[in-house]
Amino acid sequence: MRRLLTFLTVTAALAAAFSCSDRAVYRRIEGFAQGGTFHIIYSVPETGLDEDSVTMLVSKRLHDIDFSVSGYNKGSLLSRFNRGEDIVPDRYLTELFLLSGRLWEETGGLLDVSGGPLFDFWGFGFTDPADMDSLRNDIRTARIVDSLREFVGMDLISLENGRLVRKDPRVTLNFNAIAQGYSCDVLAGLLDSLGVQDYLVEVGMEIVCKGRNASGSAWKIGIDAPVDGSRTAGENIQKLLELSDCGITTSGNYRKFFIIDGKKYSHSINPVTGYPVHHDLLSATVISSDSTRAGAISDAYATYCMVIGKEAAAEFISSRGDLRGYLIYDGGVIDLL
Repeated sequence: MRRLLTFLTVTAALAAAFSCSDRAVYRRIEGFAQGGTFHIIYSVPETGLDEDSVTMLVSKRLHDIDFSVSGYNKGSLLSRFNRGEDIVPDRYLTELFLLSGRLWEETGGLLDVSGGPLFDFWGFGFTDPADMDSLRNDIRTARIVDSLREFVGMDLISLENGRLVRKDPRVTLNFNAIAQGYSCDVLAGLLDSLGVQDYLVEVGMEIVCKGRNASGSAWKIGIDAPVDGSRTAGENIQKLLELSDCGITTSGNYRKFFIIDGKKYSHSINPVTGYPVHHDLLSATVISSDSTRAGAISDAYATYCMVIGKEAAAEFISSRGDLRGYLIYDGGVIDLL
């Protein structure tokens, strides 16, 4: 899926933090969250900040997000909603739903968090994949996809009087294309509220960073080369960036795919057609300078770029003053940094 970024400042930053007394002290928090890992590096304000308290607050935020919008947590509000329960959306679910609705309209339905049934069918969702032998029969596959598209679309669900209301009871939601970037935003907001001026927040390799690292430089983040089947972040770094005050996400089709009868099916699904995309864009890195939701925006737009392909993605990023990008395709690069 994504997980295609590597932050390269961890060891160097922490070594500098504890060896140079004339510089701010930096701390690190790490652990497991949302089916993967998270890492936070932050500078301690001059007024001081209790490390244990920060760790507890971070854990609480991640716990609350998990029990709100995770499709893998069977007890989350999202999972309960997808099972047909009448739930009261909390802050996180409400914010993600409203942002997703805005992005759905902006992208003409190509970024659609209600596309869960299609993601599930193609084997990239919350449930076990459909019988992939069915993909050998184009007519049968077309019928299944058409039937699923009947209850896909953000116009089939609305927020009314604090409740999510469906026009079709089969509508479900899947925030995979935005949730980890949004989690970075929430944690970044927490650090801001504590007076932290410098930090890097990474959840599942979605990243939001601010200020400087312990060496006084911008945060160093590597973009992996798109090598089919590669699972180790940082093993094949193609581009090294120095960034601050932004969110960055890379989405790609070379780590999560399957092949049937010699045909490659990627995890990038076009919700309008209902099918995996087929083009030569291998990975899309998007950097957002949005002041409040840089992580969620970069996360969502990286997915969007992988759906629309390199030419449309380059045109889209170039048209936006708040975005930068780095697109790797089969045979070259489009550098919009």
